[in-house]
Amino acid sequence: MKKAFIVVFLLLTVFVCFAVEETYTIRFNTVAAPTQPQVLAMNKFAEVVENLSGGKIVVKVFHSGQLGDQQTSLLAVMRGDLEMAGDGAPSWFADLGNMPKMGVLNAAYIFKSLDHMYSVMNSPMVKGWFDELASNTGMRVLDTWYLGMRQLNTTEKAGPVYKPEDLKGMKIRMPNNEAFMDMGRAIGCNPTPMGFGEVYLALKLGTIDGQDNPLPTDLSAMFVEVTKYIILTDHSIGMINPVINEKFWQSLPFEYKTYIIKALEVARYYMNYLVLEQESKLLKQFVDEYNMEIIVPDKEAFMNLARDFYSDEKFDKAWGEGLYETIQSYPLN
Repeated sequence: MKKAFIVVFLLLTVFVCFAVEETYTIRFNTVAAPTQPQVLAMNKFAEVVENLSGGKIVVKVFHSGQLGDQQTSLLAVMRGDLEMAGDGAPSWFADLGNMPKMGVLNAAYIFKSLDHMYSVMNSPMVKGWFDELASNTGMRVLDTWYLGMRQLNTTEKAGPVYKPEDLKGMKIRMPNNEAFMDMGRAIGCNPTPMGFGEVYLALKLGTIDGQDNPLPTDLSAMFVEVTKYIILTDHSIGMINPVINEKFWQSLPFEYKTYIIKALEVARYYMNYLVLEQESKLLKQFVDEYNMEIIVPDKEAFMNLARDFYSDEKFDKAWGEGLYETIQSYPLN
């Protein structure tokens, strides 16, 4: 009996040791180009989490959509075919998670500042939405990273934009989900859905008249080569939400989850710094190196148009009555 006990004890000890020593490999995909702050931050995350875990968590970063575009990779995370994706955003969650209320977080002029955005995204309400999303889809949001202030960017043929009326009839590319399409309509353009990887050629060929993205993205994707005007509408504070497959997440030991959360925090501050630094320098670079013109439009006119657009009762039905105004007035922490 004593021998049997010793054998069982030894087997359990070996099992526990193997469990603790298990190495996890995480594939982390994004459509972003290698030079974009998003990819640099993902690489920083991979470095930090490997150090924290003593090499037991290995993150392999895939850029430029190597494992799929935004929608494809998010669906893969939901199915468990991919561990992590860096292109999550409320607009995608609204569509893919059948949670239309989350679309409000990508509405035009919903946030007053970066601090305000983080106050809302870290609120009990939004954290509750993330839990609901994980339960509904098998995809868990782990963090929020600042992608940059989204600005309009038009071709020389399309011309400059000073007020919403100037956008009438213009085909402006938007990510292919309803929240982003509505954001385009809210600022007065004719939104054209298109995958990110198709945008450069479409601008060059004149298939579309413009696109909207943060300034660092305009440079890294080289949209500056095929456009003429940057219009400082400040219509959306861009964000990305790194996501992980929920089943995989729950299978991780508690301490490994802690390492991942801490490493994501480091990567978030790193990315936010890179984006803010680039935003402070890029306008001059766009003028000096690419002969672009910077347009300061009638921002109040755009804000008023957006407010009127989102007053339609369809948004109260989709999001909840008065949610657009509630989030706009949400207090800072």
